[in-house]
Amino acid sequence: MTTNSLHSIAAWRGRPGPSGIPSICTAHPMVIEAAMRATLPTALPLLIEATCNQVNQDGGYTGMTPADFRRFVEDIAARTGFPLARLILGGDHLGPNPWKHLPADQAMAKAEVMIRDYAAAGFTKLHLDCSMGCLGEPVALDDAETSARAARLAAMAEAARPKDGIPPVYIIGTEVPVPGGALEEIEGLEVTGPEAALTTFAVHRDAFAAAGLADAFSRVIGLVVQPGVEFGNHNVVDFDPEGAAALCAALPAMPGLVYEAHSTDYQTRDALHALVQDGFAILKVGPGLTFALREAFYGLDAIAEELFPGRRVQTLRAAMEGVMLAAPKNWDKYYHGTDAERALQRHFSYSDRIRYYWPEPAAVQAVTALFDLLGDRDLPETLIGQYLGGLYPDVRAGRLPPRARDLALAAVDRVTQDYIAACVD
Repeated sequence: MTTNSLHSIAAWRGRPGPSGIPSICTAHPMVIEAAMRATLPTALPLLIEATCNQVNQDGGYTGMTPADFRRFVEDIAARTGFPLARLILGGDHLGPNPWKHLPADQAMAKAEVMIRDYAAAGFTKLHLDCSMGCLGEPVALDDAETSARAARLAAMAEAARPKDGIPPVYIIGTEVPVPGGALEEIEGLEVTGPEAALTTFAVHRDAFAAAGLADAFSRVIGLVVQPGVEFGNHNVVDFDPEGAAALCAALPAMPGLVYEAHSTDYQTRDALHALVQDGFAILKVGPGLTFALREAFYGLDAIAEELFPGRRVQTLRAAMEGVMLAAPKNWDKYYHGTDAERALQRHFSYSDRIRYYWPEPAAVQAVTALFDLLGDRDLPETLIGQYLGGLYPDVRAGRLPPRARDLALAAVDRVTQDYIAACVD
């Protein structure tokens, strides 16, 4: 039986090599490809995660089951030349959240099927999140019920995992907004208190023991806490090491564990490095990557209109506006203000809820039309400077080919490099 490479992550800071790992939370093929290309020359494994809303037995918003997602990622790895031995697949917020509108017994039965499918498909990093109330329950459950339900899901994962495969590691704790993002603007955050972190650890340890899952609990490697980082539609809350000092001081009392930081999107490279050095060794990023890709798409969209005005039925941006207006459920309750303000948020919000729409057939068609129009030709440096200014220096220096696909991948690579630099000193 092979050891999970993340099992020893708590000891990484004390030895040569990486001190942490980025967690790439996306199902966009170009983001995954860019992350593979960025990670390949480093000493890091590549951790790619799917969420419960994104991938589940019912298809999620991507239409993929866990087995589908594994094949999807492995196909990209084959095209990119990324070795499967360095690939780690994770499941995020695995629990009843997609079905919380149902009574708890039904929602948990669905969650059991989901985590069974994740484990059976060879996902080896599993975040157990049963903190949300179901139909008729409080919005947030107490620690005892949350941990008991988490242990129930861990038992299912242990029973379903391939016996000759890599044993999964587990993440516990849920002190973050629900998967999909917060409904409100972010004005301030309360950092998780050290007592709360220690209590979460203790109640889960006891719940696992009561369920006969001591071996599974020995593979709990991380605790999700709120370090004081988040983003809203228009703003980013930056990491303040002083504000998280007490929380960080509690980590040695939980041997073998690191903290997992969610919503680290849009943090500066220095802030990401500080998070890793303070024990937040797993850095989740998702919307920040698709936001960068959308920026590149829209820059290329503008370049296409300069070079080939009127050659398409509509621009990519116009197509995406139509796609989002036709199916508002993924943005309507999250974006507020006047019609003009909501229109701006649909395309440019940090929450990047446009990411839910890229798999839609009309969106795929519009992106394909854009790239077909631009083809493999070299785009004018002056237009790259105008519409993709952040990439201009590398184009000007000859480090980056001035072609559409290379530019889009490079936009994601720039963000990914911040995470790699934070984790590899």
